[in-house]
Amino acid sequence: MTPVATRAPADPATHVVVGAAREAPAGWPQRIRALVAPAVVAAGATGALVVVGTLSPYRSGTYPTCPLLALTGLYCPGCGSLRATHDLVNLDVVAALGMNPLTPLALLFLLTSWVAWTWRSVTGRPRRWLAPPWALWALLVVILAFAVARNTPFLAPWLAPGG
Repeated sequence: MTPVATRAPADPATHVVVGAAREAPAGWPQRIRALVAPAVVAAGATGALVVVGTLSPYRSGTYPTCPLLALTGLYCPGCGSLRATHDLVNLDVVAALGMNPLTPLALLFLLTSWVAWTWRSVTGRPRRWLAPPWALWALLVVILAFAVARNTPFLAPWLAPGG
């Protein structure tokens, strides 16, 4: 006679089986389930890029104006990013760099991070490190320096959107 597998008794207060392992959905291997989150992010990013690539930010009224630019007349570090993304989607890298030179770098970083996340999800390897504090502070300094530099008269012809 073979032993019969038994489940742990249910807790009468919550009607939850105590000690039972959560079972994976039938037919879904672990690696495929690990790809769900990166796939959802990729689908969302693709949808956003389709919208930005199709609806031109160069036409007035398509997207709202930057609040900082509208209130103060100063360019924020993100001013021109929508137009730069539109240009990148339409494969015009030079125009994208003219709108906001940080945007292509940021998008490249995001793409690289997504690929690394997807690879870790497939292989099951954990993230090995987080960004050190000095790197986050350095990024903040670069963004703030860029914001100041693009609003100075001497550098505005090269750093202002469309400059």
